[in-house]
Amino acid sequence: MLSLLLRRATSALRTHTPPSARRATPRPACTPALRALLSLSACRGKKHKKSRWLEFSEGRTMDGSVEEILAPLRQAVKEQGELVRQMKAENAPEVDVTKAVAELKARKRMLEAKELALQPKDDIVDRTKMEDTLKRRFFYDQAFAIYGGVSGLYDFGPVGCALKNNILQVWRQHFIQEEQILEIDCTMLTPEPVLKTSGHVDKFADYMVKDVKNGECFRADHLLKAHLQKLMSDKKCTAEKKNEMEGVITQMDNYTQQELADLFVQYNVKSPSTGNDLTPPISFNLMFQTSIGPGGNMPGYLRPETAQGIFLNFKRLLEFNQGKLPFAAAQIGNSFRNEISPRSGLIRVREFTMAEIEHFVDPNEKVHSKFSNVADLEILLYSSKAQTSGQSAQVMRLGDAVDQGVINNSVLGYFIGRIYLYLIKVGVAKDKLRFRQHMDNEMAHYACDCWDAETKTSYGWIEIVGCADRSCYDLLCHARATRVPLVAEKPLKEPKVVNVVQIEPNKGAVGKAYKKEAKLVMEFLAACDECYITDQEKLLSENGEFTVEIDGKTFTLTKDMVNIKRFQKTLHVEDVVPNVIEPSFGIGRIMYSIFEHTFRIREGDEQRTFFSFPATVAPYKCSVLPLSQNQEFIPFVRELSEALTKNGVSHKVDDSSGSIGRRYARTDEIGVAFGITIDFDTVNKTPHTATLRDRDSMRQIRAEVFELPKIIRDLANGVTTWAEVESKYPVFEGQETSKKDTVEE
Repeated sequence: MLSLLLRRATSALRTHTPPSARRATPRPACTPALRALLSLSACRGKKHKKSRWLEFSEGRTMDGSVEEILAPLRQAVKEQGELVRQMKAENAPEVDVTKAVAELKARKRMLEAKELALQPKDDIVDRTKMEDTLKRRFFYDQAFAIYGGVSGLYDFGPVGCALKNNILQVWRQHFIQEEQILEIDCTMLTPEPVLKTSGHVDKFADYMVKDVKNGECFRADHLLKAHLQKLMSDKKCTAEKKNEMEGVITQMDNYTQQELADLFVQYNVKSPSTGNDLTPPISFNLMFQTSIGPGGNMPGYLRPETAQGIFLNFKRLLEFNQGKLPFAAAQIGNSFRNEISPRSGLIRVREFTMAEIEHFVDPNEKVHSKFSNVADLEILLYSSKAQTSGQSAQVMRLGDAVDQGVINNSVLGYFIGRIYLYLIKVGVAKDKLRFRQHMDNEMAHYACDCWDAETKTSYGWIEIVGCADRSCYDLLCHARATRVPLVAEKPLKEPKVVNVVQIEPNKGAVGKAYKKEAKLVMEFLAACDECYITDQEKLLSENGEFTVEIDGKTFTLTKDMVNIKRFQKTLHVEDVVPNVIEPSFGIGRIMYSIFEHTFRIREGDEQRTFFSFPATVAPYKCSVLPLSQNQEFIPFVRELSEALTKNGVSHKVDDSSGSIGRRYARTDEIGVAFGITIDFDTVNKTPHTATLRDRDSMRQIRAEVFELPKIIRDLANGVTTWAEVESKYPVFEGQETSKKDTVEE
């Protein structure tokens, strides 16, 4: 029995996909005590009509067996979390804190992997069958397929394109229109200095290895993980060796370049394609580099995100908003990341569509006037405290989460609520959606609070939306680099006296040292903010000098060149550097989550699959199906098609020769929400009527032809529901004027 439990436990960890590729400090190997805990935990929940995962997430399991199995792992996480907090409180050496945090995250990942392993088997989508449907019906396919394809690049077909456009249309209506957000559209080509300032040039990288003979590239951590999993599947692999390799896999995200190189040597990793030797891991920047202009003198990149264009246009947007805070700007567009090993379909790709919002707010007034609209929402939250204490995500009222400080402020809380409502609206399953808070060691030093909307898929929990309070970091960085103040003016009710810190240059000394470039240096110093000046003052005091980088050139400033000046000033208008709340949506990942969450198999017919898309985002709202190819049906088909178009209802006419049941199945398979059937009663009886069929229930009603376009329009827009339509119109049970059979085959 114990060996069976161990096999299940190791299987859970093998299939666990790390949620991101963020780099951090290396983690120590899994402790023997934790391995012992791991060997105790494996279990399968019994099937139940209600989603077991929602019950499990809320801690309401049907028996105590699951919690009994997870208890040792929870305790291990809790103990390590308490140790980390204690070390930070006691100002322990940074290297010791780093090791303790690494161990905490390793234990946390083991707990999450075990929780996923305990999910009910019937809660997992048949990914093979789903992907076959997606490819066969051309939702999307690999780009350049007839040339052999390029990994990480996809083309959307007619159905996928319509679905994506509808998802974006709902996004615009839900955010841009309802929140009165300012939408802009910026260029995808970005000069290098912009991305140097944002940090992408220096830090946006993964480790890569190359086949020494043919140059084929592999992402180092992914290849090492796959190699270790292959070794562990060998029957000759001992339990001790398996435990050792499990520890390596658990910490895979966090090894340094040298540690990865040592592991490649230790486990003798070769190219999986050729068996050739591999180069040591090297850092590879994930941006696509190019040159702007024919001379090649201006290096640039395809943008890795859409946010930077909004920050750079802050002044123009503020002017457009009449200089008032708060306001928000948004952008929808493609971004590019040159992934070393693209995988998992739409989840990790090289070109992808993003929709990003930057909400600019006074840092002293982080209160949203409309928060009460979402305060009563109950959302599954996985707080940082819960993660470091070994607890599960908990359903919590959003207002309580803000009041108790779980969520930093009501502006961030408001957007979490709006994101939740949007995702449910477009088809993400409520019981497979959670918001996970970044732990302290995950967040950038400038961030106040960060939450990721994550969906549970066959790949595990994946991030689909990030929502971060980025403070004023981005605007300050670009203001410092360009010497253009990116601030908003705030009139004061009463004048106030403030302390001012400035760098006062010795023009003679700076001019003598840097001649023509002295003006550049002095302009830079004039634009420096208080935080930056304080940091440089410390360096000046300790080292007698500090350096600044301007337009790619480094300048050293000594005590005889600059003086730090402090004085008081009376202000009637205050300059405010806004804080930024940033919801960032990965549209491809949202689409993939919707595919998994809405994929269905007809009861009693394993071969008949369909997508239960909400009518709002369904690729086509309606199909128009003449019962047969009888010529008498043609005028009614034409009339309905024209009326549907006038009412803005996307539709698909299928007048092929197949049976009506087979044609229903074809339209169901691509997620068409409703179907109109023209039959002999339509032709022979007055007033002329036709049937309207609901995709999910397969139930039908009969209504007059002229009414149907408006009914479908209201259904698609959420104005009415199918239940309300059924209560108003007679249920269709069969034709009265013909013996033609309309029963679905």
